[in-house]
Amino acid sequence: MKPSSAPSAAPAPLVIESSVVDGLPAEGALLLRISGSLDAAGAQAWSAELRGHLEQADRAGLRPVLDMAHVQLGGAAVLHTLSETTRSRAGRPDLVIVRARPGVREAVHLARLDGVRLYATLDEALRELAGAAARVEDLPAWRSQMADPLRPSYEDLRKEVRALRARVRTAPVIGMAQGVLMVRYGLADSGSAFRALREASQRFNVPLRVLVSAVVVARPPDGDVWFPGRRPLPVPQLRILARDGLDPRYRRRMIDAVLHAALAVGRAPGGYVRFVDPAVHALMLETHHGCADPFLDHLVRGRDEGTADTLARLRGRRVCVPDVAGDALLSEEARRVLLTTGTGALQSVPVLSAAGSCTGVITLHWPDAGHRPSAAEAETLDALAAETAAWLSWYHRSVLLDALEHVHRTVTGST
Repeated sequence: MKPSSAPSAAPAPLVIESSVVDGLPAEGALLLRISGSLDAAGAQAWSAELRGHLEQADRAGLRPVLDMAHVQLGGAAVLHTLSETTRSRAGRPDLVIVRARPGVREAVHLARLDGVRLYATLDEALRELAGAAARVEDLPAWRSQMADPLRPSYEDLRKEVRALRARVRTAPVIGMAQGVLMVRYGLADSGSAFRALREASQRFNVPLRVLVSAVVVARPPDGDVWFPGRRPLPVPQLRILARDGLDPRYRRRMIDAVLHAALAVGRAPGGYVRFVDPAVHALMLETHHGCADPFLDHLVRGRDEGTADTLARLRGRRVCVPDVAGDALLSEEARRVLLTTGTGALQSVPVLSAAGSCTGVITLHWPDAGHRPSAAEAETLDALAAETAAWLSWYHRSVLLDALEHVHRTVTGST
């Protein structure tokens, strides 16, 4: 695939990651997560790449949905690209855009582009599209909880800042992986390394952050095959996570299923899942539900000292905090953030590998102090964590290693 940004040394190359999302009665949605910087110089290349993804969606009978939460810069460039794209799609379903940044959203709104529909969230878009299957009238061009779509809400701005902080933590690992590939394979520039990583990420539906971390920590290849003698592994026996018939190759769906199962078992209104990034030895937020923005900001900043997550990771066992206000395990900063966001009790369950190392943490929050999961609930949460560890190990040894092997073949030209 051709690069989406012109100079190879661009600080934030534009990336399009695609994945199929269920949720429509007559068709699925092809979600195109777009991130990076778009300026006038890169608009033409990105427009061509976007059209390729849209044609793929049309051939597969999928409704294309653009997630533009992390597109930076270039309101005019985005507007020009979308205008050209929608013109070429005349007579086809409208282009659905979710989570657009305020500047992009304002430009699209003012231009009143035909064939573009803006939604605040993916869930909102899917609900509208699903409802439209039984209706004849047109969908509204914009539905949001904001009274005025031209004025970004405080929540919008907080989400942008949180996303930027997460990208700041990830960018150095991407640079490390590019450097590893350049030195290992004698690549002339970082752009060639990035394109190989991006292509493998898209082909195997592995998040770029996960792939680059694996490149950094995996042992170097020695020969034409990176992992010689490797055989396909059977999917582990899953009881709790197998209820919805999920494909274990889809990482995000599986992690969401972990959280939803934990919330149901613990009858908790909020919680989140974090996995350990082996390249930086830190817990990274994977998914969340029912967590207030200030608390999510706290997690993204990476201030883990004195938190139940860190204690569960270090101790390798469940950490229960029935009274946030009075528990000495928590740091004052963690306590303050939890209390100000309405959390009175919490529990963190470590996800332990077969060797006993912690690969992640599942945390549940309750508003009332004094809450403790019952013995049966705690036992089921432990079983859920064990299943999560078994699936994550299989994913790393199967899907992720397949992606690494593909990077090796691509760069060496042995594909």
